[in-house]
Amino acid sequence: MASRPPVADSDVADEAVRSTCDDASICKRFATSQGYWTDPYIQYFVRQMGERKAPEINRGYYARVQGMSHLLDAFLKRTQCDCQVVNLGAGLDTTFWRLKVCLNYKLIVVFLYHFCRTKPPLSKPLIETHSADSLLLDGHNLDSDRYCIIGADLRDISSLEEKLRKFQIITELPTLFLSECVLVYMTPEQSSRLVHWVANTFHTAMFINYEQVNMADRFGQVMIENLQSRQCNLAGVDVCQSLDSQERFLLTGWESVNALDMMAVYGLLPQEDISRIERLEFLDEKELLHQLLQHYSICWAVKDTLSLGISQIGFLP
Repeated sequence: MASRPPVADSDVADEAVRSTCDDASICKRFATSQGYWTDPYIQYFVRQMGERKAPEINRGYYARVQGMSHLLDAFLKRTQCDCQVVNLGAGLDTTFWRLKVCLNYKLIVVFLYHFCRTKPPLSKPLIETHSADSLLLDGHNLDSDRYCIIGADLRDISSLEEKLRKFQIITELPTLFLSECVLVYMTPEQSSRLVHWVANTFHTAMFINYEQVNMADRFGQVMIENLQSRQCNLAGVDVCQSLDSQERFLLTGWESVNALDMMAVYGLLPQEDISRIERLEFLDEKELLHQLLQHYSICWAVKDTLSLGISQIGFLP
């Protein structure tokens, strides 16, 4: 009997990173089941909700989803939906189905094809202008007028650029890049090349990045150790030491950059909805929520060649 070929350490690490997508999706489905927000599509991507999640975890995901959605919706409003959206490392993300009215929306992802083909609520928006058979280009890519799935290694810029151009991305069109816990798994050099390529390639663009912050303290070190025990190495953690670290975007061609930790974002979300979600579950140790939210952040960088006012996007007090 032939033995299995050895698995490279890098392959194991990459697979461990990809598994975090499943973890996040399970947490999101559980939070939606508790009424934190509505997502009728996540049920098609996550069959089981797993064990009950702590209230601070549910509130943390609520802040993450609402914060990212707030900036995304503001960009769509400023561009009047005449734009592209590229979701880097999107995993089992359901944003497209919420935004299916935006015809130029594009998404970079590897894992969604099977679900799109076999679940009518997901496939219907894709086949309004295509036959079902015309959607698949190969085993890792799917294309329609509204939605595009591309399998790509974000550390390989030349390959990424080639695939995006193959799917007819328009560099002159305002383009929003979304990144949730993606750059932190790349080395600072790799992530800098990526964000520099975006700024250098797209005339008018916005880059929204959600990831860890304040990782030098004990809470942050425990987070790092827990991920390392799962063979998830935060290769980019050196640029997650503080919000000031996000000035790296200014060094890679972006005109402006803003960053807030998630505790600040949580406090700037609509207070009526905050009051609603805080009634869903009793939270005994509020300090746990504060610690959690202080160790994640949203950063948004802007390049506004067309003077659309996207540099004014943010969170109002």
